[in-house]
Amino acid sequence: MRTLRFAMNASVDGYVAAPDGVLGWSVPSDEAFQWWSDRVDSTGLTLYGRRLWESMNAHWPTADRQPGATPAHVAYARRWRDMPKVVFSSTLDAVEGNARLVTGDAVAEIVRLKAGDGGPMDIGGATLAAAAMRAGLIDEYVIMTHPVLVGAGTPFFTALDEWAGLELVETRTFSGGLHLARYLVR
Repeated sequence: MRTLRFAMNASVDGYVAAPDGVLGWSVPSDEAFQWWSDRVDSTGLTLYGRRLWESMNAHWPTADRQPGATPAHVAYARRWRDMPKVVFSSTLDAVEGNARLVTGDAVAEIVRLKAGDGGPMDIGGATLAAAAMRAGLIDEYVIMTHPVLVGAGTPFFTALDEWAGLELVETRTFSGGLHLARYLVR
């Protein structure tokens, strides 16, 4: 059985995006960016909600060919392109690259994918992750906290019907004041 990990950048007040969807406050330090790149390299499959997919797919497919691309960005772009992806959307007609589209029941598809073989899966996008949280499908939470308050927006965590016990298994502080906390679900 595969594990499902939810990892995103978040503000100190718990938001993954500002009210207007802006993510500019969450630019990682070089050190934290390398951590994200290594994570992509160790991920067997990433599950994306539509909005995060559109944001990532607008940049990373060609980021390594942009003027001024750093070696770290080149490596991340290649890793991101190579990693298999599943995009969940009821409004998209197609996706491109190393991705496939799921338009039906997201929770049922995630259950099916978790039951399969392969490396760990990451889930990205607050709405998609919220559905997986409520269904009790997430095995690990990773929060990269940025030293900023955005005041409102899209929260990292959704409202749950019952408590979920977590075990803190890793903490790390990165340059620029970023703090990583990784929790396993008990």
